[in-house]
Amino acid sequence: MVDLALIFDLDGTLIDSAPDIHAAVNMVMTEAGITPFGASEVRGFIGNGVETLLHRCLTARNLAQDTSLHQSLIRRFLQIYETAHGLTTLFPHVADVLRGLPNTLAICTNKPEGPTRSVLAHFDLLGLFPTILGGDTLTVRKPDPEPLLETIRQMGSPPALFIGDSEVDAETARAAGVPFVLFTLGYRKTAADQMGAVAQFDDWHAFPGIVADLTAARANL
Repeated sequence: MVDLALIFDLDGTLIDSAPDIHAAVNMVMTEAGITPFGASEVRGFIGNGVETLLHRCLTARNLAQDTSLHQSLIRRFLQIYETAHGLTTLFPHVADVLRGLPNTLAICTNKPEGPTRSVLAHFDLLGLFPTILGGDTLTVRKPDPEPLLETIRQMGSPPALFIGDSEVDAETARAAGVPFVLFTLGYRKTAADQMGAVAQFDDWHAFPGIVADLTAARANL
């Protein structure tokens, strides 16, 4: 039986980074003289990468037409966020579960690659992921399927699952033709049963059983 390769989204799937994202957003907004945001507002803006995050912020303040401001905020945000993980936490049991998996693991995220590697190193998880694609690794990012497909190619083109938490992740998996497993405690806005997942879970302790079941199901096809 061939083990499935496991490709993970990061924010909202393995880590709850919304508090650090919120803090970084409000720092750049305050520096620019723009009214800061509440935590729930910023959480609702997460997804599709830093450029979209800050565009949504500017749209909410009726400043989306100022493209030079948008670019300056992106640069400043990335300076702050490169090592901003003091408020970020792993979801419960993530570390133990990942370290116990026999499968080959990878990351495919819209977070820039530098902060991705930094936060994984912070939690002593970087060595578990030989393949990492961030939102700035290619010229496109999720929900374009190419980052996920390129991740699979770099892993040697094995059969794979994509594990994520959001509509962006679900759309990416669907476009790439890769089975999608939903972690339900992340940043999605859509009902879980409408996400097109082959399985879903809210406790990382349940994840190895899901992988075993899907591996067995594939072997029996």
